[in-house]
Amino acid sequence: MITDYHLHLRNGRGEIAHDTWSVDPFVERARAAGVDEIGFTEHVYYFTQTRSLWSIPYQAERCVYDLDDYVHAVTDARARGLPVKLGLEVDYVPGREDELLGLLAPYPWDYLLGSVHYLGDLAVDGEPRLLDAVGVEEAWRRYFERLEAAARSGLFDSLSHPDLVKICGERAAFDDGPVADAIAESGVAVEVSTAGLRKPVGELYPHPDFLAACRERNVPVTLASDAHEPDLVGRDFDRALELLRSAGYETITIFEQREARQEPLP
Repeated sequence: MITDYHLHLRNGRGEIAHDTWSVDPFVERARAAGVDEIGFTEHVYYFTQTRSLWSIPYQAERCVYDLDDYVHAVTDARARGLPVKLGLEVDYVPGREDELLGLLAPYPWDYLLGSVHYLGDLAVDGEPRLLDAVGVEEAWRRYFERLEAAARSGLFDSLSHPDLVKICGERAAFDDGPVADAIAESGVAVEVSTAGLRKPVGELYPHPDFLAACRERNVPVTLASDAHEPDLVGRDFDRALELLRSAGYETITIFEQREARQEPLP
């Protein structure tokens, strides 16, 4: 089975469009790409219901959409028989776990992706850049320390683009062991994402050594394109499957109502 579990719902003009008919082009593209099931994972900071969580202007200024509209767009598509799952990409904010749980609890999520995009007011993949402010070695140390905390929080089902800090190609010496241990102990999955191929680093997330460390510890995996438009659904999945097989993976994780099961890779 092939899934794409990291998609952002947009219309044909590339605009945020949380309506059920915007789902259809993503499903059509998935079918053409040989993807059996897709999951939508809008950024949590787009929604007015989560405004209290955000202090960073980039996130706070985007809290203008209604979470119920998004949820209904996906669940209505599923009611129409489309192979879609309801997810959310959630930036991890230490110390706000209980508030986040309270905000998200009323909704019928199939899974939640955990992401690290900011450390304080410094951006991992935007401006102002964390790497410019603290240097490559310190940026990597802080990023993976936060990723470990996200894994151990118990909030998430999979960690998206887990080595995002490499996005521009700057690298530091990195011991995969401790973060892979934390992920394994938490029971969370890691995402294998083709999005990095479209970034300056030009490679999949995560690095093969990181993925191998996860495989050694029996960490499950999800597949993702991080598509913000239908044409990117399933993009470069041949590369992702090659990476998974090279690390020794034979199955992929399927979620339903936050329960996980394993399905064989083709």
